[in-house]
Amino acid sequence: MSRPGEAARAAALTLLDEVLGRGRMLDEAALPRDLSPPDRARALHLAALVLRRLGQIDAILAGFLSRLPPARVRMILRLMTAELLADGVPAHAAVSAAVALAGREAATRRLKGLVNAVGRRVAAEGPALWAAQDAPALALPGPFAARLVRAWGEEAARGIARAMLAGAPLDLTVRDPAEAPALAARLGAELLPTGSLRLARPGQVSALPGFAEGAFWVQDAAAALPVRMLGARLDGLSVLDLCAAPGSKTMQLAAAGARVTALDVSAVRMARLAENLARTGLAARTVVADALEWAPPEPFDVVVLDAPCSASGTLRRHPDILHRRATLDVAPLAALQDRLLDRAWEWLRPGGRLLFVTCSLFPQEGEIRARAFVSRHGDAEPVAPPPLAGVAPDWLAGGVLRLRPDLWADRGGMDGFFAALMRRRA
Repeated sequence: MSRPGEAARAAALTLLDEVLGRGRMLDEAALPRDLSPPDRARALHLAALVLRRLGQIDAILAGFLSRLPPARVRMILRLMTAELLADGVPAHAAVSAAVALAGREAATRRLKGLVNAVGRRVAAEGPALWAAQDAPALALPGPFAARLVRAWGEEAARGIARAMLAGAPLDLTVRDPAEAPALAARLGAELLPTGSLRLARPGQVSALPGFAEGAFWVQDAAAALPVRMLGARLDGLSVLDLCAAPGSKTMQLAAAGARVTALDVSAVRMARLAENLARTGLAARTVVADALEWAPPEPFDVVVLDAPCSASGTLRRHPDILHRRATLDVAPLAALQDRLLDRAWEWLRPGGRLLFVTCSLFPQEGEIRARAFVSRHGDAEPVAPPPLAGVAPDWLAGGVLRLRPDLWADRGGMDGFFAALMRRRA
């Protein structure tokens, strides 16, 4: 007979091995099909907690280990330490569960004694050590932190680390902005200065009032700002949304009155986009295709390119990004962004506008790409963003929109985003 929570802990170990051992994203890692919904949720919570606090956890364990144990045992110790010091699990429950996990496999069974001994020391000495840690200094892996310091400075890098440790609230974009105050009151949400709604403890999203009626969709407050650079109303304009799934920007564009064509290479993700459109009562033409191979029948008034990138700006909600080597190797992604930008430019009518967006914190996937694009295209001119409600002037410095997780620290932060608007000269 299994112990309470054993299935969730075992599944969390599998997730951690997928992320830290195989370099996969947490939401791509497979879980057992027979795992119950509560155990699935608990496993994802535990895995994300370990990934979010990995620097602190490893610093604690280093003081109690004379040498590193095998990888699987080390993962069990990390999970146990997270439960003890970051999740409030009672010491006897966390330690005995870790020992039981070690006993499940032949390769780790012989080290049950080590797990028990380290667990007892972490339970006794760990809380004081944890409280004394400089958590932001331990939060980001060294190469990732160094890149942020080079780009934005030490203070901003520490602020980004603090935002990652805090996690992310749930933000909603309202289909009809005029209904935002009433919907905020109905949901008990904060109406942000930019117009998004923010819930600190949302619960099940599909159970929220207004969800079934399509009154809103989930979208970080930062992610909602780039489309607003095009103006409040886009009535009758033909707009191509590239890399569109799962559809937040498509719905924004359609709600603003645009005639939208949404394109993405993933049929599975486009099915989600279609479901979101159906729920919100918004319309768009959907195309499943590779943007580098597809061609439209006629040019567009606006092209929105939310390009594939490192996604480093989403580290508050996706701490697994910090532990993927590919996150720092942005050269292939930057080359793809250049190709997509050049391709999108071909589909824009004279006088039309191109909105380039990435959810990256690295200038190599933002500012540098936008400047390089303008230098390649003599008929491209940067367009200064208009004033945006709730947006501080320094977020628009240099004629582009630059957002970081350390902004709005007193409100719960935001994702990191870059957006630049270019016009094709007639």
